[in-house]
Amino acid sequence: MPLRWKIAALAAATACLVALAVGVLVHVWTAMDIRGRAEMDATNTVYSAMDVYRRTGTLAGGAELDPAELPTALRHPTGDERRVAYDGRVEGNLGPSVWGAQRVGGPGSPVLAVRINMSPQLHDLRRLDASMAVASLVSLAAALPLAVYGAALVARRLRRVAETAARISTGDLDARTGPALGRARGRDEVTDIAATVDLMADSLGRRLRIERQFTADVAHELRTPVGGLLAATDLLPPGETEDLLRARVRDLRGLVEDLLEISRLDAGAEAPVRARVPLAAVVAEAVARTGLDTEVAESAESVEYVETDPRRLERIVGNLVSNAHRHGRTPVRVTVEGLTVVVRDHGPGFPTDLLLDGPRRFRTGAAERGAGHGLGLTIALGQARVLGAELRLDNAPDGGAVATLRLPPPPAAAGPPRNGAEADTRPPRP
Repeated sequence: MPLRWKIAALAAATACLVALAVGVLVHVWTAMDIRGRAEMDATNTVYSAMDVYRRTGTLAGGAELDPAELPTALRHPTGDERRVAYDGRVEGNLGPSVWGAQRVGGPGSPVLAVRINMSPQLHDLRRLDASMAVASLVSLAAALPLAVYGAALVARRLRRVAETAARISTGDLDARTGPALGRARGRDEVTDIAATVDLMADSLGRRLRIERQFTADVAHELRTPVGGLLAATDLLPPGETEDLLRARVRDLRGLVEDLLEISRLDAGAEAPVRARVPLAAVVAEAVARTGLDTEVAESAESVEYVETDPRRLERIVGNLVSNAHRHGRTPVRVTVEGLTVVVRDHGPGFPTDLLLDGPRRFRTGAAERGAGHGLGLTIALGQARVLGAELRLDNAPDGGAVATLRLPPPPAAAGPPRNGAEADTRPPRP
């Protein structure tokens, strides 16, 4: 149930409880007042009737001597005491009633009694109850739309806060709740929540910018000394030590170039250079450039040409294939089907935290799955975003990691490149 209907239902239930409580209180108070007035009227009538009877010997004011309907509690009053009693019997339009009684003389003398009929007053009480019920229903019918409208305003503001928080959680750190939440009309709990979400986004954005700037600065600062180290290895005499040192320096240079690429992707400084290229050929060449034993298959449903940035596409496929060989087990198979490229290995699969939270830089799987800096999948995911593609990571039911790259559909159908021009499918330079 939406929040506005819950608030409206709560308001309606509260209004009903208030109306019921007020109605019960008014009914009880009015009924007690009617009975109290009847008892007072009975007492005064008995007093007047007794005075007339003692002076003239006649009965006045509806008084009777020892009436048959007199309640048992009033048949034996003591002395000159005037007593009253309630009689709940109803006979036609007579009753309920209040009886007043007093003995005429000494013990054994008759009892003078007066009966006060409360039927008209109780009829008025029932009419009052009906009027209050109608008034409560009318008030509820008028208040319910107002409650729904007020609840909708609160729910709309909370929905804006939730939407902003969702955008922030997906990486849009520029999302803010904005002035539409009514800051100019004063502060309330919803405004406080919105302000807290905005402060959180500001803090996260500031921390992320510091982290990105630090990564870029470190990569730029390391690039020159690493290049110098690589040049210095050329001066070493040939041998096992020179080969080992050269390999380690090249690994270090690759790490620096990856960091620079990630910093550009984080800063949004990358833009695709699109061209119409044969998808299967680009994928096959990307796999071949890795130098790893990988099977490439093309289904009959695959498209012949696709409009994309071939360098970035090769970068993505190459990283996925390298990751499959490094952390999975052979055979590794790459399948091109339609606009989809699937890279499948037969290893232990992706870790659970990676499937839940996505790839994280400088974090790899268990030690027995291989070594690495945890940047390959991060770069592949960033390059996929630049291309407007979707990169999905899953585990196959029978074991193994599955990376699925879905390229966006072309804006319009077209043929192969004109004049036999071949598209540039070289890998992107870092």
